[in-house]
Amino acid sequence: MSGQLQPLWLPKSPLVLASGSRTRAELLANAGLIAEVIKPAVNERAIEAAGTDLNPIDLACRLAKAKAKEVSDRYPGHITIGADQVLDVDGTVFHKAANLAEGANHLNLLQGRSHALHSAVAIVTDGSSEVFYDTARLTMRSLSSEAIAAYVLAAGETRVTSSVGGYQLEGLGIHLFERIEGDHSTVLGLPLLPLLAKLRAMGVLGIG
Repeated sequence: MSGQLQPLWLPKSPLVLASGSRTRAELLANAGLIAEVIKPAVNERAIEAAGTDLNPIDLACRLAKAKAKEVSDRYPGHITIGADQVLDVDGTVFHKAANLAEGANHLNLLQGRSHALHSAVAIVTDGSSEVFYDTARLTMRSLSSEAIAAYVLAAGETRVTSSVGGYQLEGLGIHLFERIEGDHSTVLGLPLLPLLAKLRAMGVLGIG
């Protein structure tokens, strides 16, 4: 860990982000918080398989906590943030597509419908934890198979398979939607407003 600090972050130990998501790290950085990014060694699908009784929100919260705890155990003395996002269509959870064909199929199932993005966050410090979530609702336009094929071709495999649902709202995915209800940072996977409120309450931010 580089130990890089900034005036906004008051603790001596750097903030740790337990996530492999560059988008989440950028959201924090844009808010003035440069986190040490540590990818958690967590088997998400195993956790999901063990929690078949969980609803999509509870699943997102359990995954976020598991990620934060795994990294916090390796880096004691730091405030660690874990996050996870679950795409929920009427109680059915979607995962990232394995390839372009599966991504196109996911988009076909989502088109003309509304779905929820549940973004959960866990803050863990040496055994103590707090978990919360925020939800955004997105309504996708009715799309023809030709329109979906054109989007998939334009977006490319990396973008289609790197995000649940096959789209990135901050990129070409914005063309797919007719309505978005919720905070932009929640859509991107890290609800900043409630997260910053929690950190202020902990007394760790220079802007109180």
